[in-house]
Amino acid sequence: MNDFAVLWDWLAFGVRWLHVVTAIAWIGSSFYFIALDLGLTKRPGLPHGVSGEEWQVHGGGFYHIQKYMVAPASMPEHLTWFKWESYATWLSGFALMAIVYYAGADLFLIDRNVLDVSAPVAILISLASIGLGWVLYDLLCKSPIGKSDTGLMLLLYVILVVMSWGYTQLFTGRAAFLHLGVFTATIMTANVFLIIIPNQTIVVADLKAGKTPDPKLGMQAKQRSLHNNYLTLPVLFLMLSNHYPLAFGTRFNWVIASVIFIIGVLIRHYFNTVHARKGTPHWTWGLAGVLFIVIMWLSTVPKVLTGEERLSAAGERFVASTHFPAVRDAVMGRCAMCHAAEPGYDGIHAAPKDVFLDSDAAIARQAREVYLQAGRSHAMPPGNVSGITEGERRLIVTWFEEAR
Repeated sequence: MNDFAVLWDWLAFGVRWLHVVTAIAWIGSSFYFIALDLGLTKRPGLPHGVSGEEWQVHGGGFYHIQKYMVAPASMPEHLTWFKWESYATWLSGFALMAIVYYAGADLFLIDRNVLDVSAPVAILISLASIGLGWVLYDLLCKSPIGKSDTGLMLLLYVILVVMSWGYTQLFTGRAAFLHLGVFTATIMTANVFLIIIPNQTIVVADLKAGKTPDPKLGMQAKQRSLHNNYLTLPVLFLMLSNHYPLAFGTRFNWVIASVIFIIGVLIRHYFNTVHARKGTPHWTWGLAGVLFIVIMWLSTVPKVLTGEERLSAAGERFVASTHFPAVRDAVMGRCAMCHAAEPGYDGIHAAPKDVFLDSDAAIARQAREVYLQAGRSHAMPPGNVSGITEGERRLIVTWFEEAR
Protein backbone atom coordinates (compact mmCIF):
# COMPACT_ATOMS: atom_id res chain seq x y z
CA MET A 1 0.00 0.00 0.00
CA ASN A 2 2.82 2.37 0.88
CA ASP A 3 4.60 1.51 -2.39
CA PHE A 4 1.44 2.31 -4.34
CA ALA A 5 1.10 5.66 -2.55
CA VAL A 6 4.69 6.53 -3.44
CA LEU A 7 4.20 5.53 -7.07
CA TRP A 8 0.95 7.51 -7.28
CA ASP A 9 2.61 10.60 -5.83
CA TRP A 10 5.46 10.36 -8.32
CA LEU A 11 2.95 9.88 -11.12
CA ALA A 12 1.25 13.11 -10.10
CA PHE A 13 4.62 14.87 -9.96
CA GLY A 14 5.65 13.56 -13.37
CA VAL A 15 2.38 14.54 -15.03
CA ARG A 16 2.52 17.96 -13.35
CA TRP A 17 6.03 18.49 -14.72
CA LEU A 18 4.89 17.40 -18.20
CA HIS A 19 1.99 19.84 -17.96
CA VAL A 20 4.32 22.70 -17.06
CA VAL A 21 6.73 21.85 -19.90
CA THR A 22 4.01 21.66 -22.54
CA ALA A 23 2.33 24.81 -21.20
CA ILE A 24 5.60 26.72 -21.53
CA ALA A 25 5.90 25.53 -25.15
CA TRP A 26 2.31 26.52 -25.97
CA ILE A 27 2.28 29.85 -24.19
CA GLY A 28 5.69 30.76 -25.56
CA SER A 29 4.71 30.17 -29.18
CA SER A 30 1.34 31.87 -28.65
CA PHE A 31 2.90 35.01 -27.18
CA TYR A 32 5.55 35.07 -29.89
CA PHE A 33 3.08 34.92 -32.76
CA ILE A 34 0.78 37.55 -31.23
CA ALA A 35 3.78 39.87 -30.78
CA LEU A 36 4.93 39.09 -34.34
CA ASP A 37 1.49 39.74 -35.79
CA LEU A 38 1.16 43.06 -33.99
CA GLY A 39 4.66 44.14 -35.05
CA LEU A 40 4.24 43.59 -38.79
CA THR A 41 4.71 46.67 -40.95
CA LYS A 42 3.60 47.42 -44.49
CA ARG A 43 5.79 48.90 -47.17
CA PRO A 44 5.57 49.40 -50.92
CA GLY A 45 6.77 46.52 -53.06
CA LEU A 46 5.71 43.64 -50.85
CA PRO A 47 4.85 40.41 -52.74
CA HIS A 48 1.22 39.90 -53.69
CA GLY A 49 -0.84 38.73 -50.72
CA VAL A 50 1.68 39.83 -48.09
CA SER A 51 0.07 42.04 -45.46
CA GLY A 52 3.26 42.99 -43.65
CA GLU A 53 6.79 42.04 -42.75
CA GLU A 54 9.19 42.29 -39.85
CA TRP A 55 12.92 42.01 -39.31
CA GLN A 56 14.11 40.40 -36.09
CA VAL A 57 17.48 39.65 -34.56
CA HIS A 58 18.14 36.73 -32.25
CA GLY A 59 20.89 34.21 -31.56
CA GLY A 60 23.47 36.04 -33.60
CA GLY A 61 21.41 36.13 -36.78
CA PHE A 62 18.70 38.13 -38.56
CA TYR A 63 15.25 36.92 -39.55
CA HIS A 64 13.08 38.36 -42.32
CA ILE A 65 9.43 37.39 -41.78
CA GLN A 66 6.49 38.03 -44.11
CA LYS A 67 2.84 37.23 -43.42
CA TYR A 68 0.35 36.15 -46.09
CA MET A 69 -3.21 36.91 -45.04
CA VAL A 70 -4.63 34.07 -47.13
CA ALA A 71 -1.83 31.92 -48.56
CA PRO A 72 1.18 32.23 -50.88
CA ALA A 73 0.86 31.46 -54.58
CA SER A 74 2.45 28.06 -54.02
CA MET A 75 2.93 25.94 -50.96
CA PRO A 76 6.45 25.71 -49.50
CA GLU A 77 8.04 22.29 -49.26
CA HIS A 78 8.18 22.42 -45.46
CA LEU A 79 5.33 23.96 -43.45
CA THR A 80 5.51 24.04 -39.66
CA TRP A 81 2.22 23.64 -37.79
CA PHE A 82 1.78 24.85 -34.22
CA LYS A 83 -0.83 22.65 -32.59
CA TRP A 84 0.69 19.82 -30.56
CA GLU A 85 1.82 22.21 -27.84
CA SER A 86 -1.83 23.08 -27.20
CA TYR A 87 -3.10 19.52 -27.34
CA ALA A 88 -0.35 18.18 -25.07
CA THR A 89 -0.97 20.95 -22.54
CA TRP A 90 -4.67 20.19 -22.27
CA LEU A 91 -4.24 16.41 -22.20
CA SER A 92 -1.56 16.53 -19.51
CA GLY A 93 -3.60 19.05 -17.51
CA PHE A 94 -6.72 16.90 -17.66
CA ALA A 95 -4.69 13.84 -16.66
CA LEU A 96 -3.33 15.76 -13.68
CA MET A 97 -6.83 16.83 -12.65
CA ALA A 98 -7.99 13.21 -12.82
CA ILE A 99 -5.03 12.01 -10.73
CA VAL A 100 -5.42 14.66 -8.03
CA TYR A 101 -9.07 15.75 -8.00
CA TYR A 102 -10.99 12.77 -9.37
CA ALA A 103 -8.97 10.05 -7.65
CA GLY A 104 -8.92 12.15 -4.47
CA ALA A 105 -12.44 13.54 -4.83
CA ASP A 106 -13.42 13.15 -1.17
CA LEU A 107 -10.47 15.25 -0.04
CA PHE A 108 -9.82 17.74 -2.84
CA LEU A 109 -13.01 17.99 -4.91
CA ILE A 110 -16.00 17.61 -2.61
CA ASP A 111 -16.94 19.89 0.27
CA ARG A 112 -20.07 18.41 1.80
CA ASN A 113 -20.77 21.72 3.54
CA VAL A 114 -21.11 23.22 0.05
CA LEU A 115 -22.70 20.36 -1.90
CA ASP A 116 -23.20 16.92 -0.39
CA VAL A 117 -22.76 14.54 -3.33
CA SER A 118 -20.91 11.32 -4.01
CA ALA A 119 -17.58 11.26 -5.82
CA PRO A 120 -19.05 9.94 -9.13
CA VAL A 121 -21.71 12.67 -9.14
CA ALA A 122 -19.12 15.37 -8.42
CA ILE A 123 -16.94 14.10 -11.26
CA LEU A 124 -19.89 14.08 -13.67
CA ILE A 125 -20.73 17.68 -12.68
CA SER A 126 -17.11 18.59 -13.31
CA LEU A 127 -17.01 17.03 -16.78
CA ALA A 128 -20.39 18.46 -17.78
CA SER A 129 -19.44 22.00 -16.77
CA ILE A 130 -16.18 21.86 -18.72
CA GLY A 131 -17.92 20.65 -21.89
CA LEU A 132 -20.77 23.13 -21.49
CA GLY A 133 -18.29 26.00 -21.39
CA TRP A 134 -16.96 25.27 -24.87
CA VAL A 135 -20.43 24.74 -26.38
CA LEU A 136 -21.75 28.03 -24.99
CA TYR A 137 -18.61 29.96 -26.01
CA ASP A 138 -18.63 28.56 -29.55
CA LEU A 139 -22.31 29.37 -30.04
CA LEU A 140 -21.72 32.97 -28.94
CA CYS A 141 -18.75 33.39 -31.27
CA LYS A 142 -20.83 32.15 -34.20
CA SER A 143 -23.87 34.25 -33.27
CA PRO A 144 -24.47 37.83 -34.49
CA ILE A 145 -22.83 39.20 -31.33
CA GLY A 146 -19.63 37.45 -32.42
CA LYS A 147 -19.22 40.13 -35.09
CA SER A 148 -18.48 42.66 -32.34
CA ASP A 149 -15.18 41.86 -30.66
CA THR A 150 -15.90 44.25 -27.78
CA GLY A 151 -19.47 43.07 -27.20
CA LEU A 152 -18.40 39.44 -27.37
CA MET A 153 -15.55 39.95 -24.90
CA LEU A 154 -17.85 41.70 -22.41
CA LEU A 155 -20.44 38.93 -22.61
CA LEU A 156 -17.76 36.29 -22.21
CA TYR A 157 -16.49 38.08 -19.11
CA VAL A 158 -19.98 38.00 -17.60
CA ILE A 159 -20.07 34.24 -18.21
CA LEU A 160 -16.69 33.82 -16.52
CA VAL A 161 -17.89 35.79 -13.47
CA VAL A 162 -20.99 33.59 -13.25
CA MET A 163 -18.83 30.47 -13.49
CA SER A 164 -16.48 31.88 -10.83
CA TRP A 165 -19.40 32.07 -8.44
CA GLY A 166 -21.01 28.84 -9.63
CA TYR A 167 -17.95 26.67 -9.07
CA THR A 168 -17.66 27.88 -5.46
CA GLN A 169 -21.23 26.59 -4.95
CA LEU A 170 -20.24 23.13 -6.18
CA PHE A 171 -16.72 22.28 -5.03
CA THR A 172 -14.03 23.12 -2.50
CA GLY A 173 -12.45 26.54 -2.98
CA ARG A 174 -9.28 24.95 -4.29
CA ALA A 175 -11.19 22.80 -6.79
CA ALA A 176 -13.36 25.77 -7.79
CA PHE A 177 -10.34 27.79 -8.90
CA LEU A 178 -8.83 24.78 -10.65
CA HIS A 179 -12.08 24.13 -12.52
CA LEU A 180 -12.39 27.73 -13.59
CA GLY A 181 -8.89 27.42 -15.03
CA VAL A 182 -9.77 24.14 -16.81
CA PHE A 183 -13.06 25.66 -18.05
CA THR A 184 -11.09 28.50 -19.64
CA ALA A 185 -8.18 26.37 -20.87
CA THR A 186 -10.63 23.97 -22.55
CA ILE A 187 -12.04 26.86 -24.54
CA MET A 188 -8.53 27.83 -25.56
CA THR A 189 -7.48 24.34 -26.68
CA ALA A 190 -10.81 23.72 -28.42
CA ASN A 191 -10.24 26.96 -30.34
CA VAL A 192 -7.03 25.46 -31.67
CA PHE A 193 -8.37 21.93 -32.25
CA LEU A 194 -11.82 22.77 -33.67
CA ILE A 195 -11.40 26.18 -35.31
CA ILE A 196 -7.86 27.45 -35.90
CA ILE A 197 -6.18 24.27 -37.22
CA PRO A 198 -9.22 23.05 -39.26
CA ASN A 199 -9.52 26.47 -40.89
CA GLN A 200 -5.84 26.48 -41.78
CA THR A 201 -6.16 22.94 -43.12
CA ILE A 202 -8.98 24.05 -45.44
CA VAL A 203 -6.87 26.97 -46.65
CA VAL A 204 -3.96 24.66 -47.47
CA ALA A 205 -6.26 22.17 -49.24
CA ASP A 206 -7.88 24.93 -51.32
CA LEU A 207 -4.51 26.25 -52.32
CA LYS A 208 -3.32 22.84 -53.46
CA ALA A 209 -6.54 22.42 -55.45
CA GLY A 210 -5.99 25.74 -57.18
CA LYS A 211 -8.88 27.45 -55.37
CA THR A 212 -8.84 30.85 -53.70
CA PRO A 213 -9.21 30.31 -49.93
CA ASP A 214 -12.03 32.07 -48.11
CA PRO A 215 -10.59 35.05 -46.15
CA LYS A 216 -13.29 34.53 -43.48
CA LEU A 217 -11.52 31.39 -42.35
CA GLY A 218 -8.44 33.40 -41.44
CA MET A 219 -10.48 36.12 -39.72
CA GLN A 220 -12.32 33.56 -37.61
CA ALA A 221 -9.08 31.87 -36.60
CA LYS A 222 -7.52 35.25 -35.74
CA GLN A 223 -10.45 36.14 -33.44
CA ARG A 224 -10.12 32.87 -31.55
CA SER A 225 -6.35 33.31 -31.33
CA LEU A 226 -6.86 36.78 -29.85
CA HIS A 227 -9.20 35.37 -27.21
CA ASN A 228 -6.59 32.77 -26.31
CA ASN A 229 -4.02 35.52 -25.96
CA TYR A 230 -6.07 37.45 -23.41
CA LEU A 231 -7.15 34.37 -21.44
CA THR A 232 -3.66 32.96 -20.91
CA LEU A 233 -2.55 34.99 -17.88
CA PRO A 234 -5.72 34.42 -15.81
CA VAL A 235 -5.43 30.68 -16.49
CA LEU A 236 -1.86 30.71 -15.20
CA PHE A 237 -3.00 32.42 -12.00
CA LEU A 238 -5.81 29.93 -11.48
CA MET A 239 -3.49 26.98 -12.02
CA LEU A 240 -0.94 28.36 -9.54
CA SER A 241 -3.59 29.34 -6.98
CA ASN A 242 -3.89 25.84 -5.51
CA HIS A 243 -0.67 26.57 -3.60
CA TYR A 244 -2.12 29.73 -2.00
CA PRO A 245 -5.17 29.28 0.27
CA LEU A 246 -5.54 33.05 0.67
CA ALA A 247 -6.61 33.12 -2.98
CA PHE A 248 -9.10 30.24 -3.08
CA GLY A 249 -9.95 29.54 0.57
CA THR A 250 -11.73 32.76 1.48
CA ARG A 251 -15.34 33.89 1.43
CA PHE A 252 -14.83 36.21 -1.55
CA ASN A 253 -12.80 33.77 -3.63
CA TRP A 254 -15.14 34.05 -6.62
CA VAL A 255 -14.73 37.84 -6.63
CA ILE A 256 -10.95 37.40 -6.53
CA ALA A 257 -11.13 35.07 -9.54
CA SER A 258 -13.30 37.56 -11.42
CA VAL A 259 -10.88 40.42 -10.78
CA ILE A 260 -7.94 38.28 -11.89
CA PHE A 261 -9.41 38.13 -15.41
CA ILE A 262 -9.37 41.93 -15.53
CA ILE A 263 -5.76 42.05 -14.31
CA GLY A 264 -4.74 39.54 -16.98
CA VAL A 265 -6.40 41.58 -19.72
CA LEU A 266 -4.68 44.77 -18.50
CA ILE A 267 -1.23 43.16 -18.61
CA ARG A 268 -1.82 41.65 -22.04
CA HIS A 269 -3.10 45.04 -23.28
CA TYR A 270 0.19 46.59 -22.25
CA PHE A 271 2.31 44.09 -24.13
CA ASN A 272 0.03 44.02 -27.16
CA THR A 273 0.12 47.81 -27.39
CA VAL A 274 3.90 47.90 -27.09
CA HIS A 275 4.35 45.17 -29.69
CA ALA A 276 2.05 47.05 -32.06
CA ARG A 277 4.22 50.16 -31.56
CA LYS A 278 1.19 52.16 -30.39
CA GLY A 279 2.74 53.50 -27.20
CA THR A 280 3.57 52.30 -23.72
CA PRO A 281 0.41 52.36 -21.56
CA HIS A 282 2.12 52.18 -18.17
CA TRP A 283 -1.21 52.97 -16.53
CA THR A 284 -2.21 49.34 -17.09
CA TRP A 285 0.44 48.19 -14.60
CA GLY A 286 -0.68 50.80 -12.08
CA LEU A 287 -4.31 49.73 -12.34
CA ALA A 288 -3.33 46.05 -12.22
CA GLY A 289 -1.36 46.77 -9.04
CA VAL A 290 -4.33 48.51 -7.44
CA LEU A 291 -6.61 45.60 -8.32
CA PHE A 292 -4.09 43.14 -6.88
CA ILE A 293 -4.13 45.09 -3.62
CA VAL A 294 -7.93 44.84 -3.70
CA ILE A 295 -7.83 41.05 -3.97
CA MET A 296 -5.26 40.92 -1.17
CA TRP A 297 -7.74 42.87 0.96
CA LEU A 298 -10.61 40.61 -0.09
CA SER A 299 -8.57 37.52 0.82
CA THR A 300 -8.59 38.53 4.49
CA VAL A 301 -12.41 38.40 4.52
CA PRO A 302 -12.96 42.00 5.66
CA LYS A 303 -14.92 42.09 8.90
CA VAL A 304 -16.95 45.06 7.72
CA LEU A 305 -18.32 42.84 4.92
CA THR A 306 -18.82 39.63 6.89
CA GLY A 307 -20.15 41.09 10.11
CA GLU A 308 -17.63 39.09 12.15
CA GLU A 309 -16.17 42.00 14.10
CA ARG A 310 -15.62 40.00 17.26
CA LEU A 311 -16.25 36.63 18.80
CA SER A 312 -19.69 35.75 20.03
CA ALA A 313 -20.31 35.67 23.77
CA ALA A 314 -19.86 31.88 23.70
CA GLY A 315 -16.59 32.28 21.80
CA GLU A 316 -15.31 34.68 24.42
CA ARG A 317 -16.16 32.16 27.14
CA PHE A 318 -14.18 29.45 25.36
CA VAL A 319 -11.11 31.69 25.13
CA ALA A 320 -11.47 32.88 28.74
CA SER A 321 -11.64 29.32 30.11
CA THR A 322 -8.78 28.30 32.38
CA HIS A 323 -8.45 25.15 30.25
CA PHE A 324 -8.03 27.10 27.00
CA PRO A 325 -4.21 27.49 27.02
CA ALA A 326 -3.76 23.72 27.28
CA VAL A 327 -6.51 23.07 24.71
CA ARG A 328 -4.93 25.59 22.35
CA ASP A 329 -1.56 23.84 22.68
CA ALA A 330 -3.19 20.50 21.91
CA VAL A 331 -5.13 21.79 18.91
CA MET A 332 -2.16 23.71 17.54
CA GLY A 333 0.06 20.67 17.89
CA ARG A 334 -2.37 18.00 16.69
CA CYS A 335 -4.77 19.75 14.30
CA ALA A 336 -3.32 23.00 12.92
CA MET A 337 -0.78 21.17 10.77
CA CYS A 338 -3.68 20.64 8.34
CA HIS A 339 -6.26 23.19 9.44
CA ALA A 340 -4.24 26.31 8.66
CA ALA A 341 -3.94 28.93 5.94
CA GLU A 342 -0.74 27.20 4.82
CA PRO A 343 -0.92 23.56 5.96
CA GLY A 344 2.35 21.92 6.88
CA TYR A 345 1.24 18.31 6.48
CA ASP A 346 2.55 16.58 3.35
CA GLY A 347 -0.08 16.28 0.62
CA ILE A 348 -2.47 18.78 2.22
CA HIS A 349 -2.51 22.05 0.32
CA ALA A 350 -5.61 23.67 1.82
CA ALA A 351 -7.40 23.44 5.13
CA PRO A 352 -9.89 20.52 4.80
CA LYS A 353 -13.46 21.79 4.55
CA ASP A 354 -12.05 25.32 4.94
CA VAL A 355 -11.87 24.75 8.73
CA PHE A 356 -9.06 26.81 10.27
CA LEU A 357 -7.64 26.12 13.74
CA ASP A 358 -4.54 28.30 13.65
CA SER A 359 -5.58 31.10 16.01
CA ASP A 360 -7.39 31.59 19.33
CA ALA A 361 -10.43 33.08 17.61
CA ALA A 362 -10.56 30.29 15.04
CA ILE A 363 -10.42 27.57 17.70
CA ALA A 364 -13.18 29.29 19.66
CA ARG A 365 -15.39 29.56 16.57
CA GLN A 366 -14.90 25.84 15.84
CA ALA A 367 -15.20 24.77 19.47
CA ARG A 368 -18.26 22.56 18.90
CA GLU A 369 -16.62 20.72 15.97
CA VAL A 370 -13.37 20.25 17.88
CA TYR A 371 -15.40 18.86 20.79
CA LEU A 372 -17.38 16.46 18.59
CA GLN A 373 -14.65 15.39 16.18
CA ALA A 374 -11.62 15.18 18.52
CA GLY A 375 -13.16 15.08 21.99
CA ARG A 376 -16.30 12.98 22.02
CA SER A 377 -15.18 10.88 19.04
CA HIS A 378 -11.92 9.80 17.45
CA ALA A 379 -12.92 11.04 13.98
CA MET A 380 -10.11 13.57 14.05
CA PRO A 381 -7.25 13.52 13.40
CA PRO A 382 -7.80 10.89 10.63
CA GLY A 383 -6.15 7.68 11.76
CA ASN A 384 -4.74 9.72 14.67
CA VAL A 385 -1.84 10.63 12.40
CA SER A 386 -0.74 13.42 14.75
CA GLY A 387 -0.81 11.21 17.84
CA ILE A 388 -3.37 13.03 19.98
CA THR A 389 -3.53 11.46 23.45
CA GLU A 390 -6.56 10.33 25.41
CA GLY A 391 -5.69 12.94 28.02
CA GLU A 392 -5.86 15.67 25.42
CA ARG A 393 -9.22 14.39 24.22
CA ARG A 394 -10.60 14.44 27.78
CA LEU A 395 -9.25 17.96 28.24
CA ILE A 396 -11.14 19.13 25.11
CA VAL A 397 -14.35 17.60 26.46
CA THR A 398 -13.92 19.27 29.86
CA TRP A 399 -13.10 22.63 28.28
CA PHE A 400 -16.13 22.64 25.99
CA GLU A 401 -18.68 21.36 28.50
CA GLU A 402 -17.59 23.80 31.21
CA ALA A 403 -17.48 26.87 28.91
CA ARG A 404 -20.61 26.07 26.94
